[in-house]
Amino acid sequence: MNVNPPRPVLFLDDERAYIEMMTELLSEHLSCPIVPFTRPEDALAALPSLNPGMIVTDFSMQGMNGIDFLYRAQANGSTIGAIMITGHQIELAWQDLSHVPGLRATLYKPVGWRQLAELIIQHWPDENRPVLKADPAGTGAVPSQ
Repeated sequence: MNVNPPRPVLFLDDERAYIEMMTELLSEHLSCPIVPFTRPEDALAALPSLNPGMIVTDFSMQGMNGIDFLYRAQANGSTIGAIMITGHQIELAWQDLSHVPGLRATLYKPVGWRQLAELIIQHWPDENRPVLKADPAGTGAVPSQ
């Protein structure tokens, strides 16, 4: 069994309140670091030093949408897996996004922390995947949301 800590999740969304809430919930329940960003440019600059196992990005952001972000993030040839979240009720059919590098799943807001955590675990790139933590009360149960 690999004892190295899991690589972090890079989480990008320009809605500060949303990303703060989701980062707190994911950090509390998922056994890997969650590194939040509200600006795509900052996330791109930090990407090489972070070596994330997964990217979670919003679709609609000021200055750069999630698809453009993923193209730029993958420009160096890496294939970091990604999950895209959108609050827009537009049809983002899988076949329309199949060309986006690394994209593994698309979710529509509102997204619960558990749904997102399970997708992160499911699409993690290696055997050192994070797990859901047991609840702090010690009952072994993980709250549903």
